[in-house]
Amino acid sequence: MSINGNSSEKVLISAYLIIALFFILTIRIWQLQILQGSEYRKLSEENRLRILRVAAPRGIIYDRNGIPLVKNTPYYFVSISPQNLDGLDISVLAELLKMDRDFLSEKIKNRPQQNLYEPIRLKEGLSPKEIALIEARRSDFPSLAVDVDVSRDYLFGNIGAHLIGYLGKPNEFQYNSPDFRDVPSNAFIGQWGVERLYDRQLRGTSGEKIIEMDALGRELRLIKEKSPVRGDDVKLAMDIRLQKEAEESFGEKTGALVAMKPDTGEILALISKPSFDPNLFARGIKYRQWEELTQNKKLPLLNRSLQSQYPPGSTFKIITAIAAMEEGSIDVNTKVTCTGEIVYGRWHFGCWQKHGHGTLSLHRALVESCDVYFYNLAERIGVDRIAAMARALGLGQTYFCGLGGQKDGLIPTTGWKRAVKGDGWLRGETILAGIGQGYVLATPLQLAVMTARIATGRAVVPTLMRMAQDQQPARPLFAPLNIAADGLDAVRAAMVGAVHAPDGTGGEAIMDVGEVLIAGKTGTSQVWASERGATAREERYDLRDHALFVSFFPATAPRYAIALVVEHGGSGGRAAAPLVRDISRIILTEAALATVEIPGSVR
Repeated sequence: MSINGNSSEKVLISAYLIIALFFILTIRIWQLQILQGSEYRKLSEENRLRILRVAAPRGIIYDRNGIPLVKNTPYYFVSISPQNLDGLDISVLAELLKMDRDFLSEKIKNRPQQNLYEPIRLKEGLSPKEIALIEARRSDFPSLAVDVDVSRDYLFGNIGAHLIGYLGKPNEFQYNSPDFRDVPSNAFIGQWGVERLYDRQLRGTSGEKIIEMDALGRELRLIKEKSPVRGDDVKLAMDIRLQKEAEESFGEKTGALVAMKPDTGEILALISKPSFDPNLFARGIKYRQWEELTQNKKLPLLNRSLQSQYPPGSTFKIITAIAAMEEGSIDVNTKVTCTGEIVYGRWHFGCWQKHGHGTLSLHRALVESCDVYFYNLAERIGVDRIAAMARALGLGQTYFCGLGGQKDGLIPTTGWKRAVKGDGWLRGETILAGIGQGYVLATPLQLAVMTARIATGRAVVPTLMRMAQDQQPARPLFAPLNIAADGLDAVRAAMVGAVHAPDGTGGEAIMDVGEVLIAGKTGTSQVWASERGATAREERYDLRDHALFVSFFPATAPRYAIALVVEHGGSGGRAAAPLVRDISRIILTEAALATVEIPGSVR
């Protein structure tokens, strides 16, 4: 009896256990299929799917004449599916890809966590030989895939590099920025120059491929594809033929040049020397190459046209002259006697002409660039009036024209010194400011704007973009400057004399192209001074003065304005003026530009 009772209890307990297990199993199935069904379905789908973001072909950058400056080129890379890493032999894979094992392991381990199901790029910029080797071993690594992206080929190499710019991978800030949310994590984006400034317009909209994979990571079929949308083209105001000839005229000199159309503000050429080859960046620059660029003492990555600030030297005398006439302190007949220096207390302010220029009027003072004459004008009107005119003519400010990284320059005032230096303004500082020395600083871009404003009498602002043919101005684009015509006319006439008069400091700028008149002004910007300054400057290149020249031409109907700086070139008349002569000749001789070699079609 007791035996049967025990058996019944055991049966009952077993039944309860079976019911409990069945209940637990039912609850678990309900949890997996109902509560978490969509989540696990998603994981299952992602485990068998390969999601590939496809970068859009970038728009092409053209010069003003429709000459392409870049072309899109294929860029091959090898990736691996992140769902098939179990059992992966890192050592054998590293040997196949010719990569350091530890580096490869870290690359796989530290992939971006927000892209768990995107392929992991292992090596980029593959050569045809590397692609063939990888494809031959696909059976050993079925989850490997060779894909193609879009990169750039900069057709003119280092010509115009500071303006055109280059591409690169997103940095950490860009990667996390909403502006780049739609950009594939490994896509190339604009990092400098026009490529960066117009990146949104150029890069278009990326596409996407969803590919079904088998358990070994092999592609089975394309499930869905969203085609990328090509970026828009950009047409610059730059004339690449002029840019090329002007850069080659520079040779090995260090410096900058800006050439623009004074009626429209279009920048025809923007040069910074030395330059660099943007093709180094287009496929991922190597550390050694980056180190060579960044450690080069001549700073090839620095855009001197708008990021270097120089004392404008005697080119600034134009401003002092116009300010004095506008103030009514002088007229064209006002004379000053130059004996070679002026003395203020224990300070001696010399003229570049040691023995003096004698008695001279404004016209001859600008033609021969007499320092003493402009010391005198500066003392008459004061630094604040000079500063106001400098700003009206474009110095001491940046321009909203698409050129990033511009420096402000420095146009000092009495208030500026009190606020920044905590001290009062000195008479000697006014004397120096009158000839563009002391605290005064300007960029070549600002000097080009100044020259264009003097040439036209209008508030010209620069632009990178080509003006459409139907937008070419039937009337002037820019508002007139609030400056009396007498002062502007007197300075323009003196600038013509500075180049064409027998005693002009800019005589080296005279061309042999017909009867074209050049209006120009030389400048020599002192880098270092001491009692033994002249001797030291002869002995050491880095202590020599900078050479400057600003000009517009033809003088009677200005179509071009140029500002040029040759670092440590010495005299503006000897080092800068001949360069402007050569470049001006190229500009005005269409036949010369027509012979410039242009790379083949990129369409």
